[in-house]
Amino acid sequence: MANSTPGAAAPGNELAGKVALVTGASRNIGRAIALALAAGGAAVAVNARASRDDAEKVALEIREAGGKAAVFMADIADAGAVNKMVEGIIQKFGRVDILVLNASVRKETPFIDMSYEEWRSLTSVTLDGAFFCTKACLPSMIKAGGGGIVTIGGMTALSGAKRRVHGSVGKHGLWGMTRALAKELGEHGINVNCVAPGQMNTPREAGRSVRADAANVPMGRRVEPEEVAGAVRYLCAPAARMVSGQLIYVDGGQQMF
Repeated sequence: MANSTPGAAAPGNELAGKVALVTGASRNIGRAIALALAAGGAAVAVNARASRDDAEKVALEIREAGGKAAVFMADIADAGAVNKMVEGIIQKFGRVDILVLNASVRKETPFIDMSYEEWRSLTSVTLDGAFFCTKACLPSMIKAGGGGIVTIGGMTALSGAKRRVHGSVGKHGLWGMTRALAKELGEHGINVNCVAPGQMNTPREAGRSVRADAANVPMGRRVEPEEVAGAVRYLCAPAARMVSGQLIYVDGGQQMF
């Protein structure tokens, strides 16, 4: 399927025979990642918590392009729902080789006004969800002799952001989990990396108070979802098997360390 979007993954089959679970895959970056992995030959489990119609559209788009996809609805902050989802994926596709932890909740609230319930609503999806999904998928990856895990971080994980303490904490914790898992799971042939998107050209990012003007991006524009998806696809491919424990910014040069 032709795609002229900058950074879009080219057709290929480097992921043929693999099965990928992408959380929060119904829109924006998650959708682009699901499409990119499918373009690489992977069967894709499209996860969403509430937006079934959008998730079904993503799965249909993959199938119409000749790929394999199915929708699995689950709140990843619910351990029972995650276990049931992964059991369903294995029943349908036989395995799970790739896990992309993209689902998150984005909200802005001054810390002084932030309730514990709001704090938990964000951190539970980012951190508990990552814990539950990884635990559920690991047995299949280990049995297969390897796999790939990609967490989707953010610029605020290291830089911080006003009104987004909960989001910054969640993403920073996800980066710490990425590094620790990379050390622990390498012996099983599983690489673990984090991709941190910059200022995105998506409807959800429009008007956000933490948004930097595109003029502050060395490349001079915001990032397209397909460009983030291209980095994820690379990290899941055999060519990147020895890339592990890395934080990769896809931000046009905003963050340089």
